[in-house]
Amino acid sequence: MKVITIGRQFGSGGRELGKKLAKALGWAYYDREIISAIAQKTSLPEDYVEELLDKRPTAIYPVTSGSTFHMTVDPHFNLSNQIYAEQSNLIKTLADKGNCVIVGRCADHILRDRKPFRIFVYADIERRVARCMAHLRPDEEGMTEKAMKKKILAEDKARRRYYRFFTGSDWGELASYDLCLNTAVGTVEDWVAFLVKAVETV
Repeated sequence: MKVITIGRQFGSGGRELGKKLAKALGWAYYDREIISAIAQKTSLPEDYVEELLDKRPTAIYPVTSGSTFHMTVDPHFNLSNQIYAEQSNLIKTLADKGNCVIVGRCADHILRDRKPFRIFVYADIERRVARCMAHLRPDEEGMTEKAMKKKILAEDKARRRYYRFFTGSDWGELASYDLCLNTAVGTVEDWVAFLVKAVETV
């Protein structure tokens, strides 16, 4: 089985790249599907699972469902760790099913023994702000470029902290990846075409 993992800076286009690459290769694509599967299994809301996996929230969600999770001394900390363990098991299971592209979720570290092709996508802050401003969500309407830049940097900081906590490695460290792509150069379609050829040699 072949697996491509994609780590990315917020607003760099890594998610779009992953989707289009998976489609071009005819491979399975996993990103939010992982969150949905964990939410279904644990009976926790998807937005809360995403919060735990991406930022580790400060508020404690009152778990009243019949899930298998158990609260100990620090329920929030314990739940974050157990959700991460659930994510790790699911990612390994998905990787066993067939060739796939997995975006984020510490997949490069979780699947390290399987030697995935590890990609990191980045771009300068100006390009990322412009990209995000061109794809504003309904709840972001009216956001200024200054506010968007602040959000992007905060998201990157959260990802860096989360990745470091669960893997012991530095998020975005060049030596941790097989290929780093600057999406400020060329288009996503250009990079997809390049990667399709590159995968044939991996």
